[in-house]
Amino acid sequence: MEQAQLLATGSIVVGLIVLGLKAVAAALTGSAALYSDAAESLVNVAAGAIAFLTLRLAAIPPDANHPYGHEKAEFFSAVIEGVFIVLAAFAILRQAWEAFTHPEPFAAPLLGIGLNVVSTVLNAGWAMVLLQRGRALRSPALAADGRHLMADVVTSGGVLLGVVLVLITGVQWIDPFVAALTAAYILLSGGLLIQSSVGGLMDAAPPPDIVERIRAVVGKTAEGAIEAHDLRTRHAGRLTFLEFHLVVPGAMTVAESHEICDRIEAALRAEMEGLRITIHVEPEGKAKHRGVIVL
Repeated sequence: MEQAQLLATGSIVVGLIVLGLKAVAAALTGSAALYSDAAESLVNVAAGAIAFLTLRLAAIPPDANHPYGHEKAEFFSAVIEGVFIVLAAFAILRQAWEAFTHPEPFAAPLLGIGLNVVSTVLNAGWAMVLLQRGRALRSPALAADGRHLMADVVTSGGVLLGVVLVLITGVQWIDPFVAALTAAYILLSGGLLIQSSVGGLMDAAPPPDIVERIRAVVGKTAEGAIEAHDLRTRHAGRLTFLEFHLVVPGAMTVAESHEICDRIEAALRAEMEGLRITIHVEPEGKAKHRGVIVL
C-alpha cells in the first residue's frame, strides 16, 4: 500500500506540472478548447490528492469498528473523482458558450500548441504507469486515476485537432464546438467512472471469469468433500471476500474436514491475491446437488 500512496503522490506532482503547462497554453492562445483542457487538469490535481488520502485510509489495519478493514475507502475516491469530472464538464460547456457567442482570434498559437503537446505526452506516460500498477496492486483508486488521465489524453488530442483546424480554415466557431465535444466526452467518462465505483460500494461481485477461476480451484482441491454450494464473492478495494458451504460425508471427523478447508484455502490464495475466505462445513444431508460438485 505504501507503493500505491507513492504513486498517488506522483499523480499530484504530474498533475500540477501538466496544469501549469496547459494553463499557460490557454492564456497565450485564448482558445476555449485549450481552456477546457486546462480545466480538466485542475480536476486531475484534486483527484490525485483525494486518491492519496483514501489510500492512506485504506491502508489502516482492521479495528474494532471496522473488522473487515478500510479497503472500501478507495471506491469513495473513484466516486468523488467522477463527480469532479462531471463538474469540470459543465464548466467547460459554459466557457465554450462564451467563446461561441463572443469569438476572439487566437494569439501565439504555435507556442500554446507546443506546450499542450508536451503536457499531453507527459499525461499519457503517467496514465500508463497508473493503469499498469493499479492492476498489479489491485487498487481501484489508482486504476480510476489512470483511466481519468487516459481520458484526458484523448480529449487533449481532440482539442489540439480543433485548434489546428481553426488555424487552417480560419473558421472560429470550430474552437468552441470542439470544446463542447470535449465536455460531452468528459461527462460520459465521469458518469461511467461513478457507475463502476458505486458497484464496488454496493458489494458487486467480481467479473465472471474470476468467479469461474474460484469454482475451478475449489472443484480440483476439495477431494474428500461432496460439493460446495452457495458460493458468494464481493470486492472491497484490493480485497475479495469469498464464502461458501462445503458439504462433507457425515462420518468425517472435524480434523479431516478442516484439513480439506486448509487445502482449498491454500490453493485459492496461491491462485489469487487479496482473498479473504470463509468456509462453512456441513454434513451430507445438507447437500443441494448444485454448485461445485466434487464427487
